[in-house]
Amino acid sequence: MSSPQAQQQAPHKVVVIGSGFGGLFGTKALRKAPVDVTMVAKTTHHLFQPLLYQVATGILSEGEIAPPTREVLSGQKNAQVLLGEVTGVDLEARTITSHVLGRETVSEYDSLIVAAGAAQSYFGNDHFSEYAPGMKSIDDALELRGRIFGAFEMAELGANRGDDIDHLLTFVVVGAGPTGVEMAGQIAELAHRTLKRDFRAINTREARVILLDAAPQVLPPFGQKLGEKAKAELEKLGVEVILGAMVTDVDERGIEMKFKDGRVERIKTVTKIWAAGVAASPLGKTLSEQTGAPLDRAGRIGVNPDLTLPGHPEVFVVGDMIALDNLPGVAQVAIQGAKYAAKEIDGRLTGKAPQGPFKYFDKGSMAIISRFRAVAMVGKLRLTGVIAWLMWLAVHLVYITGFKSRVTALLHWAISFLGRGRSERTTTEQQIFARTALARLRRGATDLVSEPGAYDAARQMMETTRREELEAMAAEEARLTDSGARGVPAEQR
Repeated sequence: MSSPQAQQQAPHKVVVIGSGFGGLFGTKALRKAPVDVTMVAKTTHHLFQPLLYQVATGILSEGEIAPPTREVLSGQKNAQVLLGEVTGVDLEARTITSHVLGRETVSEYDSLIVAAGAAQSYFGNDHFSEYAPGMKSIDDALELRGRIFGAFEMAELGANRGDDIDHLLTFVVVGAGPTGVEMAGQIAELAHRTLKRDFRAINTREARVILLDAAPQVLPPFGQKLGEKAKAELEKLGVEVILGAMVTDVDERGIEMKFKDGRVERIKTVTKIWAAGVAASPLGKTLSEQTGAPLDRAGRIGVNPDLTLPGHPEVFVVGDMIALDNLPGVAQVAIQGAKYAAKEIDGRLTGKAPQGPFKYFDKGSMAIISRFRAVAMVGKLRLTGVIAWLMWLAVHLVYITGFKSRVTALLHWAISFLGRGRSERTTTEQQIFARTALARLRRGATDLVSEPGAYDAARQMMETTRREELEAMAAEEARLTDSGARGVPAEQR
């Protein structure tokens, strides 16, 4: 047994939850502090989330925006990385509990930085996610890439057979914030410019791209002037912008929306992208129950001005999880908050005076619409067009992690923006259906590895389910074809 003196000399243990902007920058900011840092995250990579839409539309590879966390932190001797999704925090015992594929790990801490981020919110309609993936993870982006490029392939096949393909060449993006605007603009550019020579039976320039939102304007945080400018630029690209319409239903073949005057309309579309709304990590609720700190409607937790929890000065919460001074859910809030927390932890251990309350420095907001088109808001400055686009490129290039990723991203941007190619157009059926297949297992991927024979049983079940779905789709197609043929004179059949 170690002596009390040896225990006192043990390094201060800092646990960081999450590998996003808050988790990564918080960990790196502690590299010179007298601490041992353990980062616990449910993925093995650091995700540059603002560029997910470029993975979905074939501009960048996933590796360029999601470098391995271990590689990024390999030179930081006081940091280690553990894979696992944190499911519990015990503030009294100062431990966190994480799980991965049925394996539980308990980690002790002296100081805790919670940077678990946020997930996509469907406003209580989580079943929409089966047909309209969000834009919060690499899995989402790769699935959307498969759906988008797959829709053109299925349209080409259908056109050769003489089928109605309008629903295949209609793309709906829900949410007119920066992510939705960027996604709609890139799908339009993909259809009208990149793919226009690649198909024979369809004209990709006839594809409909619809941007839908219940808000009265595009890019609400950017103000009315920039919002109107962005809307005009989108419409020049051929994007149909529908505002003031709330999504009320989503299924495999379409999306239903309701206007403020009570009107209900349905759009037939196979490819839907959900870019509306976020909800903070469920850990916010766990922390709230133990501290009494309030939660807002998005699940964000109220924190003290120094980003700590009431009654627990050793616990810092940063990024998308906090409700403080109406701070936006953007990367810079997470980065600055994490650096503040790391500095405070270091200061306590080295005898420095506490910092003042956390103050966020707003470096501005930007959104790209398409090549050479963007909007930027920096302080009182409002920019549009090529200048804003170049600023967007420069800022995002700076914050991409790793020299290698910056170089390859720059080359891919040159190919996509100066030329008309997309370097990352490879898609597979697995990308599209893996998520829904795993969702049908009782415990997800855990069922594939937890028991002998479970993998074979799960695979057989998924194959049976997929076969039944294909048979049902074939029967429905035959029924529709037969009903259509009965209405056509025999001599025209």
